[in-house]
Amino acid sequence: MSTQLPDYYFRVRENGAFAYRVDTQNRMRRIELEQIAVINIRNGEVKPHGGRELTVEDQAAIDAWIAERQALLAARDIDDILRTVDHLNQTAHWAQTRASDADLDTITDTLLLAMHDLRTVLVRKKADRLIGKDDEGR
Repeated sequence: MSTQLPDYYFRVRENGAFAYRVDTQNRMRRIELEQIAVINIRNGEVKPHGGRELTVEDQAAIDAWIAERQALLAARDIDDILRTVDHLNQTAHWAQTRASDADLDTITDTLLLAMHDLRTVLVRKKADRLIGKDDEGR
């Protein structure tokens, strides 16, 4: 564990975080977290807490955290999709080797509809990208 604490702490919540300034320079030598802002990661809104004004350093730390958090969430999205591909492959193997007729009756329609929906979206998006590339070449 590091002996040096960061200057800022971000308590993650569903749509963003609460931003705190970390204070260790007090008389009691305790760690104090002073809330300075509420961050909404979806729309990038930063609301200073308690009528305070954010310093340039506060805003820079918050902006850096937002950029890092957005990159992390994007990477997690891709990882989740790649895991889904693995699950689809495992499901195909299960259906071919171990599933009973009753098992297949339970999941077939729902799975086929979900796969059809996904395929429709992917094909439409790919066509849009290909058409966009053709338009750029003209």
